[in-house]
Amino acid sequence: MLKGVLEGMVLEIISRGEIYGYEITRRLHAMGFEGLAEATVYALLLRLERNKLVHITKKPSELGPPRKFYTLNERGMEELAAFWARWDFLNERIQNLRNQ
Repeated sequence: MLKGVLEGMVLEIISRGEIYGYEITRRLHAMGFEGLAEATVYALLLRLERNKLVHITKKPSELGPPRKFYTLNERGMEELAAFWARWDFLNERIQNLRNQ
């Protein structure tokens, strides 16, 4: 379940402004996902790239090779909207069940 939710969370983080992979991982850790491995985030970013949901800009890094910075493209924004629609649908059903 976390896999699908994680993708939506990463899309939401990217939608808020240009960001690179390590910073995405740091934000997720700050949100309570301390056990989440960087490799998991980078694999997810590669999948977003393969699915053409992000725009990538490479910028020089003081610490090594250039960094990939991510922004959402139009398809990414559509996928994010679809994620939130699915989330709202599921959340409503869960709340209805919980309150019965």
